[in-house]
Amino acid sequence: MKTAVVTGAAGGMGQAICRQLRTCEFHVLGLDLNEEGLDELAAELGSNFTQFCVDLTDPVAIAQTFDGIKSAYGGLDALVNNAGTCFMSDFPHIPPEELERQMTINFNSAFHCCQHSVRLMLEREGVKKIVNISSNGAYNFDVFDPPHYRASKAAMDSLTKDLARRYAKEKICVNSLAPAMTETPLFNVLSEEVLEKAVGAMPHGHAMQPEQVASWVSFLISPAGDVSSGNVIILNQGRDVR
Repeated sequence: MKTAVVTGAAGGMGQAICRQLRTCEFHVLGLDLNEEGLDELAAELGSNFTQFCVDLTDPVAIAQTFDGIKSAYGGLDALVNNAGTCFMSDFPHIPPEELERQMTINFNSAFHCCQHSVRLMLEREGVKKIVNISSNGAYNFDVFDPPHYRASKAAMDSLTKDLARRYAKEKICVNSLAPAMTETPLFNVLSEEVLEKAVGAMPHGHAMQPEQVASWVSFLISPAGDVSSGNVIILNQGRDVR
């Protein structure tokens, strides 16, 4: 059975991705700091889900976790960098520590997980997959997203393209998904007014669901996704077509 790591597994998007990959017959390795959420997901998904309670802002903890994955599974077939958040201080009043934490959670964690995953993927035959969960906010400057959040996701997309080119011959496909408004617990960081305006800008009149994004993840990780690499796929109901 193939193995897939999902970061931020206990969050709304992460849970949907784990469920989807579990139905695709992956052994899913869920990484998150939320131990209670991981316990609930493990109870739901059963024996083909393994939880790792890990602080993804800590490079040493990430390295130790992937060492454990190597010992237990020998290699890795897929990585989904889903862990992320959005801090809402606005320019020019963003505290230095908030900028640092935003980049650490959204970009640095993905960078470190990619480094360790690539090493394990090189031990595997066939086509391997990395899917980075980016954001439409990296490209649409009409929406509310603060600049440090945008920068963290744009950096992730640059990493996507670099790794796709760097490891094409090793059959490691790397893509980003950049969804617009999706109904997850991140909604809780928005004021009612901002949320209403953002959802109102969606052409279908409602936010997208985590399961819809998770379906795109499973498509890219499936054999159908073998021919896709280095792409940033924007999911926004056609909102930004000009």
